[in-house]
Amino acid sequence: MARPKPETFDKQKTVAENRRVRFDYHIEDKFEAGLALQGTEVKALRAGEATIAESYAEVRDGEVWLINANIPEYSHGNRLNHEPRRPRKLLLNSREINKLFGAVERKGMTLVPLSVYFNSTGRAKVELALAKGKQAHDKRASTKERDWKRDKARLMRDKG
Repeated sequence: MARPKPETFDKQKTVAENRRVRFDYHIEDKFEAGLALQGTEVKALRAGEATIAESYAEVRDGEVWLINANIPEYSHGNRLNHEPRRPRKLLLNSREINKLFGAVERKGMTLVPLSVYFNSTGRAKVELALAKGKQAHDKRASTKERDWKRDKARLMRDKG
C-alpha cells in the first residue's frame, strides 16, 4: 500500500509564490512536483530569483511541463547559462500524471503553480494546483468576504 502524502509540503525556503492564483481559481487539489533543472537554474533559484506569475503547466506526451516560468540567467554564469523562459519538465509519478491528464481533459481544469521552493533535503520543488477558473461574480464574492473578515477583525480588536 502506498504511503500517504503529507497534507502540507515541507517548505524550507520559498523562492517564488503566485498569490494571484487563489483569487482567480478555485483550487481543487494540490501536488508536489520536482523540477528538472540545469546547473545555472539551481544557482539562480538559490539566489531567490524567479517569477511564476503568468506560468502554467500542461500534460504533453505523458509528461508534465511547466510553461512560461521565468528563472533569470545566473549573474556569474558563462556561455553555458540557461534560457530564462524555457519549458521545464516536472517530475511526478505516472499515477499522478494520469490523474492530472484526466482532470484537464474531461473536467476542463487548469494546472497552475502555487509556489517554487526548496525542501529540507535541498531539492527544488513546485507546488502544483489542479484548479477551475472563477467567474467575475465569484471573484466579487471572494473580495467581499475578504473585506468583511478584515473589518470583523478590526471591530473585534477595537471593541475588545
